[in-house]
Amino acid sequence: MAHFLNPKGFLEEFKAFALKGNVIDLAVAVVIGGAFNKIVSVFVSSIITPIIGYLTSGVNLAFLTLKLGDVELRYGELLQATIDFLIIAFSIFLAIKLIGAMHRKQAETPAAPAPKPDDVVLLEQIRDILQKQTETK
Repeated sequence: MAHFLNPKGFLEEFKAFALKGNVIDLAVAVVIGGAFNKIVSVFVSSIITPIIGYLTSGVNLAFLTLKLGDVELRYGELLQATIDFLIIAFSIFLAIKLIGAMHRKQAETPAAPAPKPDDVVLLEQIRDILQKQTETK
């Protein structure tokens, strides 16, 4: 508990935590995820919902409601959010599958042989010269 009350120790610990690679990666993922969410939301509201509306004779999912006396349940927004979620989940699934396939392909590709050390190359050259000399005699 004394360490927690020590401002210098607390700040050092927080700095170590905040600068870890995992935290930075997570922050980048959150920012990209937010941008991706916006793209998917616009895709659903501008493309998917109008197609569904066309197929259902002009019904817009976002405006579907159910009146229960003075209460109005706007379940259309829930349907739209569910479609957003399914598209995001499917996109992430595809991205993970693609990354996994790339990792498997990379693992299957044999690594190029390491270059021979200079001393081995020099010894091979000497050997070849000596072989040529013995052949010409």
